[in-house]
Amino acid sequence: MYLEHISSPEDVRALPESALPALVNEVRAAIVESTSVTGGHTASNLATVELTVALHRVFETPRDKIVFDVSHQSYAHKMLTGRAAAYLDPAHYGEVSGFSNPSESEHDLFSMGHTSTSVSLACGLASARDLAGEKYDVIAVIGDGSLSGGLAFEGLDNAAELGSGLIIVVNDNEWSIAPNHGGIYRSLAELRASGGASPDNVFRALGLDYRYLEDGHDVPALVTALSELRGTDHPVVLHIHTEKGHGYAPAAANPEGWHHAVPFQVDTGAIRPGDASHPADENYANVTGALLMDWMGADSRVVAVNAATPYIMGFTPELRQLAGPRFVDVGIAEEHAVSYVCGLARGGARPVLGIYATFLQRAYDQLWHDLCLNDLPVTILVFGASVFGASDVTHLGFFDIPMLGSLPRLTYLAPTCIEEYLDMLSWSIEHEGGPVAIRVPVAEGVVSRPDFVRADDYAHGCEVLQEGSDVALLALGDFLPLGEKIAGSLAERGVRATLVNPRLATTPDEGLLRRLADKHRVIVTLEDGVLDGGFGERCARELAADDVRVLCYGLPRAFVDRYEPAELLARCNITVEGVTDDALRALRS
Repeated sequence: MYLEHISSPEDVRALPESALPALVNEVRAAIVESTSVTGGHTASNLATVELTVALHRVFETPRDKIVFDVSHQSYAHKMLTGRAAAYLDPAHYGEVSGFSNPSESEHDLFSMGHTSTSVSLACGLASARDLAGEKYDVIAVIGDGSLSGGLAFEGLDNAAELGSGLIIVVNDNEWSIAPNHGGIYRSLAELRASGGASPDNVFRALGLDYRYLEDGHDVPALVTALSELRGTDHPVVLHIHTEKGHGYAPAAANPEGWHHAVPFQVDTGAIRPGDASHPADENYANVTGALLMDWMGADSRVVAVNAATPYIMGFTPELRQLAGPRFVDVGIAEEHAVSYVCGLARGGARPVLGIYATFLQRAYDQLWHDLCLNDLPVTILVFGASVFGASDVTHLGFFDIPMLGSLPRLTYLAPTCIEEYLDMLSWSIEHEGGPVAIRVPVAEGVVSRPDFVRADDYAHGCEVLQEGSDVALLALGDFLPLGEKIAGSLAERGVRATLVNPRLATTPDEGLLRRLADKHRVIVTLEDGVLDGGFGERCARELAADDVRVLCYGLPRAFVDRYEPAELLARCNITVEGVTDDALRALRS
């Protein structure tokens, strides 16, 4: 076995060429075996095994600089740079991030997990090299799916202007997360079909030199192509054709489903029995898709929009086909997605945009300038905004409340159950009072509260679930079950607490807060998001002049990485026992 003896890229370069096919097979097997246990970006990593071996065969990192766009295809890179044990030994699975991470290795240049950034980063590296009068190669590896992001175009445009030595490897496997969308992909298809000879060449049109390699899984051919570009004095695009999921039949047959796999059985590709991450029959994705399809049938103005992750809204390939032009996937282009739905709304449509919280951050300017400034009737469904969402530091989604709370005219709702979520979604589609965002629940799967009290106007007011005295608990969204448990714990200690479902994540009900301050000595806020600038701090500000203690509980303003939710919550004292003890202590003080 070769892989277990590789501690650095020097070992890759020292291997005889005859050993490379075996090394490639070992790397691919390690990707399949490790992700079958831990889950991960299986298909995208399988597509870049040969490319990564060739890169480390030709270039000498860390002196030469390789930037992997998104870096969700860097597993092979990690194996060849001293971290193979994390993929070979089950005792070490999970010891490294699923994305590039400079704290792990000098061969990783940036912590990154969002798309379309590599060319811009590489331009900066090349400029810094030139300013210092140094000589080394800078290589950006960008997938075809990332080319739909506006920043990728900005980087390519600037690369041509810089005129400096820069190698841009376009890894074209014909997919983003889901199928690609956008005019640039017609050009890529023509380039593939013509072996790179098509006159419709977007890269040459930008002023970039261009090379094409049809078989991106041919290590000797990749080594030859990259060796010819080594030391280049101008920007060059090397366009290679690969297969997403290459070498593992289940992933190759279903690239979208295997973009990010949950634990599976290697021999069949079937999800491991009892795996908790397998979607239940009823989940917030499925009910969203079903409700939006009903709305499309009832109202011709309703359009569902997404940026390359249609599954979060429940739009399977079959449902997309049924929806036809009423479902729009703009590709990996979150900024465009927000501005696009603004145009839809101004034109009389009723758009619903589904987007992960971590990617919504990329479109802050569009939210501010195009959506809220124009006060447009758009619904945004914010997925994954929770301590129970993605835990990789590059994909944290719980900074949403401070971010969206800074935007005027935006109503941000935090439902507590499936009934409330569906009612809020229907209300938002008909709402005439400006944009609405909904924080889709995450914490405990689908929670049902059949006795919830619907509101005629979710833009105002809250739901008081239990009247009490002394202590009031405001438990936002996903944290309502926690609030219920704390209320039960306080009752065991002789304190009947008031329990409130605030509903509004960024605009506290001032009237309710005044009433609570009159009847209670302690008010507790619980939120599944960053505390600084969050819901609790907004409540505390409103109550600053009142004779009441306000205890705010939320997450730290920090880049926490690969945490266990229960452990992080315990560190923040967000436990039934912790909050109960704090509230009782505050009552006694």
